[in-house]
Amino acid sequence: MRRKERYQYLLDYFRREMPEVTTELHFVSPFQLLVATILSAQCTDKRVNEVTPPLFEKYPDAKAMAEAEEHEVFEYVRSVSYPNSKARHLVEMARMLVNDFQGEVPSDADDLVKLPGVGRKTANVVQAVAFGKATMAVDTHVFRVSHRMGLVPRDANTPYKVEQYLIQNIPEADIPKAHHWLLLHGRYVCTSRAPHCHQCDFSSICPKIL
Repeated sequence: MRRKERYQYLLDYFRREMPEVTTELHFVSPFQLLVATILSAQCTDKRVNEVTPPLFEKYPDAKAMAEAEEHEVFEYVRSVSYPNSKARHLVEMARMLVNDFQGEVPSDADDLVKLPGVGRKTANVVQAVAFGKATMAVDTHVFRVSHRMGLVPRDANTPYKVEQYLIQNIPEADIPKAHHWLLLHGRYVCTSRAPHCHQCDFSSICPKIL
């Protein structure tokens, strides 16, 4: 099967089976999504969702968090990975939002990556989920599935290269959802160490190159 045909097969399946899909992180505002996404780096969404309710109750917006001290935020996030650096980033990020963006999360990628703790992947998640932009966040799941399913060539060996290849081959209207389609497939079916190929609806077309 040619790569173009494989894209079409996967997209047709996901459009039909998962027409409505979004992040598994819990949030009610762009600010809370940004906080949760920062916390999710090298940490499970399940753990982040356990941590954020009391955190958001205490610091519901950028202004509230900007007035906090790092050690105070640390007490709420101590069970996630790298809690010291994440607590510092959250406070610094909130202060920059207040000082430079009137307390609002910007929708522009260049502005987002200026914020402490925000890299390209986090910026793409926020743009897609909070603002509906056609951005493709490439985490370990998306990277792995893209290679295993033959959606990208072997020399797409960085998240950025995978991102660029995916957005060139996925219709713009599907891109915000496609990140979640690939991520969830990698999280629950095409897992890292022991993929559940017998449960996979794509096993008949999967080149299994990794």
